[in-house]
Amino acid sequence: MTARRLESVQEYYFSKKLREVAGLVREGKDIINMGIGSPDLAPLPSVVDALTSSLIHSKAHQYQSYQGLPELRKGIADFYQNHYQVLVDPNNEVLPLTGSKEGILHLSMAFLNPGDKVLIPNPGYPTYESVTRLVEAIPVFYDLKSENNWQPDLAELNKMDLEGVKLLWVNYPHMPTGANAQQAIFEELINWARKNNILLVNDNPYSFILTDIPQSILTTPGAMDVAMELNSLSKSFNMAGWRVGMLLGNEVNIKAVLKVKSNMDSGMFYGIQKGAIAALQAPDSWFAELNKVYEKRRQLIYELALLLGSEFDSNSSGLFVWAKLKDTTLDAEAFIDKILYKYDLFITPGTIFGSQGKGYIRFSLCVDEAQICKAIKRIEKK
Repeated sequence: MTARRLESVQEYYFSKKLREVAGLVREGKDIINMGIGSPDLAPLPSVVDALTSSLIHSKAHQYQSYQGLPELRKGIADFYQNHYQVLVDPNNEVLPLTGSKEGILHLSMAFLNPGDKVLIPNPGYPTYESVTRLVEAIPVFYDLKSENNWQPDLAELNKMDLEGVKLLWVNYPHMPTGANAQQAIFEELINWARKNNILLVNDNPYSFILTDIPQSILTTPGAMDVAMELNSLSKSFNMAGWRVGMLLGNEVNIKAVLKVKSNMDSGMFYGIQKGAIAALQAPDSWFAELNKVYEKRRQLIYELALLLGSEFDSNSSGLFVWAKLKDTTLDAEAFIDKILYKYDLFITPGTIFGSQGKGYIRFSLCVDEAQICKAIKRIEKK
């Protein structure tokens, strides 16, 4: 018999849906997949060179430190100083991770007991809820609304019963909506978390994609006392399959997460760490060139979104276009299934991100221009 905790979660939406899409491909359907944010562009050549050249190192195939190579931690600290103007101690305020998704689990295991409550954004990344349930804590959703630019409403948070709340998740630039953080909101959240003795965690993998200025919650005065930040090389460095993430916070909190992590894995592969070090040294021109590609794709996605009868905020950031269906009677999941089978085009329904995603659909920018143009032509023809 399986553990009771599995009864509290369902299989991840994309795990199920992509099997369905794969089945259509096997049947000979030419499916254009705009569902997931898996970058299709290559990493920096220096990243691949660092990985391949590392393979002959005498320690390349041994167990690695649970804390990662010292030079990787320093690389992360330097990266935060150079791009976010955040100073951290690489020895005890930085923890490399096997992807930031791993960090969501480790954080939850380190700070939550069964029955503790967790504040989760709605709409938001589904893993926050599923991990909360897997560790037998209780998810409590707080609504993000378009009229408030998808920002947390502190007045509404203060009206909630905060008894037993241990952790609050935020995620800016926001997924799935693409909303950017408002610095004033970060400041209010830091003060609110301190007042209520709640750990605040910002999940920050999209801060270089179609943004003017990269943001980190750790730039906020006093943040290190009450907040932690997850970051990742998956999106901004085209290294999703490498599984490299990072967690930053004060020494006490990092040690708590390390206690969990050290019992869960045996360190990150040496070559991947060397590649990550090279990635973190990317020049500003890398991000600029990457964003030129994504901007061209985004303009085409806007055209596609309009053809499908939806509207969007052109000031958003990140790897997706979040669009609202103009026909409010449409069910988003039924709508995307219709699109899938009529046009051989897979996009994501907003409802998988929470009830506040009702009536929304999401397009990924991880599709080349030719494929987006093909999707546009399919819809124009029918």
